[in-house]
Amino acid sequence: MIPGKSVHVHPPTSQLKALMTIIRDKDTNSSDFVFYADRIIRLVIEFALNFLPVQQKIVTTPTNAQYEGVEFHTKILGVSIVRAGEAMESALRAVCRNVRIGKILIQRDEHSIKPCLYYSKLPVDTSERHVLLMDPMLGTGGTAIMALQLLLQAGVKEERIILVNILSSRDGIIQVHKEFPRITIITGEIDEHLNDSGFIVPGCGDFGDRYFGTL
Repeated sequence: MIPGKSVHVHPPTSQLKALMTIIRDKDTNSSDFVFYADRIIRLVIEFALNFLPVQQKIVTTPTNAQYEGVEFHTKILGVSIVRAGEAMESALRAVCRNVRIGKILIQRDEHSIKPCLYYSKLPVDTSERHVLLMDPMLGTGGTAIMALQLLLQAGVKEERIILVNILSSRDGIIQVHKEFPRITIITGEIDEHLNDSGFIVPGCGDFGDRYFGTL
């Protein structure tokens, strides 16, 4: 059942596989992890943009010929789940000029593995936008589900939400889609299962700790 019509995995190119191999390696140092993770994030963010609505636009080229193209037909909001999701903000800003960014702070209780909401800051016009909800890892799905509930409470239509991850667990995708069947999930790769601590296996460890150097 995965991937389905609303779950899209980045094409398994040699480039992406090589980058994934680097960030999954436990011996990759911090600076290399950040560099190659940033490259993966950029690829996945650009892939996600393909699922935003567009409309036809005709322009005149310097040769005075007409070109039938398209333009995005929506206002975009990036929402990062702090702190790991903040690693994805630069890539979004690099490809979407003047994009608005919201933040949601949800932390997982290390004993119960359940998410706890600490902070949320969204623009006043959030309900009018298509939202890219950004978190590098989709593990149990608990954090994503809480963030998605907040977006719906802010008036965002479910079908206007794109959840963007670089690694997702099969269980996490199933749990999120049980609650929110009309959202779109974009991911770099899907891993098979979670361990007893709720970490993705094979995964890449704690993304936030490795990216921000807080191991």
